[in-house]
Amino acid sequence: MKTIGLIGGMSWESSIEYYRIINQEAKKRLGGLHSAECIMFSFDFAEIEGLQMVGDWETATQRMIQAAQQVERGGGECIVICTNTMHKMADAVQNAIDIPLIHIADATAEVIQSKKIETIGLLGTRFTMEEDFYKGRMIDNFGLNVLIPDSDGRDAVHRIIYDELVVGDIKEESRERYQAVIEALQADGAEGVILGCTEIGLLIKPEHSVMPVFDTTYLHALAAVDWALRD
Repeated sequence: MKTIGLIGGMSWESSIEYYRIINQEAKKRLGGLHSAECIMFSFDFAEIEGLQMVGDWETATQRMIQAAQQVERGGGECIVICTNTMHKMADAVQNAIDIPLIHIADATAEVIQSKKIETIGLLGTRFTMEEDFYKGRMIDNFGLNVLIPDSDGRDAVHRIIYDELVVGDIKEESRERYQAVIEALQADGAEGVILGCTEIGLLIKPEHSVMPVFDTTYLHALAAVDWALRD
């Protein structure tokens, strides 16, 4: 088993889920008392959120590179960035280290492809939904047609993430708002929906959606275990 290097704390609410899923999956596959070998660097999310809000992506990139290098020095044999939004600097991080970065969009798109889905809805932070670093990768590398909510829907999805989900505040009215956004994506032609923020899975479970959901936290964590156990 290789050692999984995690960059978490963005937010720690979803980092807990990564740790849980990775260890449960390792136990499931190996049996007995087995668990995963992991190293995590966990950010103070207030620092990262502040950089995001003022658009200081240069400083955010340098902080991510420093974290990845610290994980590598500590014995991590791969890097798993436990957030969708901070994959904005995934290429810069990969170029600064000598171990592989397991990309969350790739892990998700591969599963979507396996389900023969061509048109997929995307929920996430405004950065993830509106910029090309994420959906552009899915379009260019996997041939997917990626739909995002309308302006009001994007506003609601983004606000609920930052005001509620990152602090573990789960509200039924917010779930209903997300469900309305998902239904609108289906009406536009989506065949499934990506939960493209690692906290959304805290709010939306498969039974809450009229379409198949692809929880990036879960799929990314499974991809990390796949890699760690690969010969």
